[in-house]
Amino acid sequence: MKYPSSPAPRLAAAVQKVTAHALGPYQSAVVRIGFSLTWLLFLLREWPHRHELYGPDGPWSWEMGRRLIADNHSFSALMWSDGGLWFEIVYGLAVLSAALLLLGWHTRAVSVLFMAGVLSLQNRSIFMGDGGDNVLHLMALYLVFVRCGQVWSLDARRAARARARTSEDSEGAEETPGTAGADGPAGPLLWIVLGGFLMAATWFSGVSGEGWLLALFWVLWLGHALWWLVGRYAPGEPRTLLDVIANLTHNVTLVVIMAEVCLIYATAGWYKVQGSRWQDGTALYYPLHLDYFTPWPALSALLAGSGVLVLLVSYGTVIVQVAFPFTLFHRRIKNVLLAAMMLEHAGIAVLLGLPFFSLAMIAADAVFLPTVFLVWLGGQAAWGRDRLLRRPPAAPPVPEGPEDPEAVRLPEQGRTDEGTGAGPRTLVG
Repeated sequence: MKYPSSPAPRLAAAVQKVTAHALGPYQSAVVRIGFSLTWLLFLLREWPHRHELYGPDGPWSWEMGRRLIADNHSFSALMWSDGGLWFEIVYGLAVLSAALLLLGWHTRAVSVLFMAGVLSLQNRSIFMGDGGDNVLHLMALYLVFVRCGQVWSLDARRAARARARTSEDSEGAEETPGTAGADGPAGPLLWIVLGGFLMAATWFSGVSGEGWLLALFWVLWLGHALWWLVGRYAPGEPRTLLDVIANLTHNVTLVVIMAEVCLIYATAGWYKVQGSRWQDGTALYYPLHLDYFTPWPALSALLAGSGVLVLLVSYGTVIVQVAFPFTLFHRRIKNVLLAAMMLEHAGIAVLLGLPFFSLAMIAADAVFLPTVFLVWLGGQAAWGRDRLLRRPPAAPPVPEGPEDPEAVRLPEQGRTDEGTGAGPRTLVG
């Protein structure tokens, strides 16, 4: 008589996987790049109009913003002063943090600065948005908890070079305290600067938003300090514990991002189903005749002139949005609908003149992109860079499985124990 096998080994394997690895390194990197690029391009495009949008010359005055924030308890560093110089500093830091996050430079600390910049500007003038600002608002919070610099970042390249130097110098010798996490003075200096910013936020706690947000800033600041100290002076079990906590936080947040995207599409699709214009297939016809949403009048008129095309696009939009959350466990159908949604947002950017809304949604959709496709895309980008700079081509990583986020073993993601020859460490195996 055969007895059913115990679920304990499977459970242990699952626990080990989520604690030993930060899953989806390429997906989280694409989300980081997409949202930082969206915010950076928006800030640069609106640079000539920044004073009217978020500054002292805007119709939503500083006093009105102060009253609103006193009611909803949101965070905005622009409420600390109504001076023009302070506004320029905050706007400049927002641009700088978006650029640094795009490059992946000290992503743990810069992601917090990026979040502060997004919240400060968006909460200053809440009516300056097109829908994509809400998605960016949420993702700026989530990126703080995601290990989004494992690949395609300056952090990953610096870590790979540090491991190569350690391997060459020690020739397999055991790592000594002081070698891990030694990334020069930039990390401690950035920590000190952000500490001054945090002290200012505490000083202006009356206008800095909810107390929980200020407490979160302090926890993140102290956590970054602890991570650096442990990585430099205690690379044993304390570092293992921090790796486990970081991996768990990353994996849980990645699931939250996926659920958020599904919720956005599910609610949008079911609300459309209830609208009479979407039911008769004419919903797309009306925005194509609004001057505000027709940057290319001839192209909009061409599309609106075909009743069959308007009907197909209107119905197709509803079907794709409603069906997508139900296809996540069927890889091929999910990839087809994912491509359809990205093309839909690209069409919105061109036809309706909403490029930053579309970029934000495409960046959110990227969390579902297949790992194999992202590895191929990264290889093509590296090949083009090498051809442009006349460098010898590097050997591309070879995936072992079609959907395994840990299938591609690059130097910057293969180990969480930086500087040693051991594999990923975990408290359960």
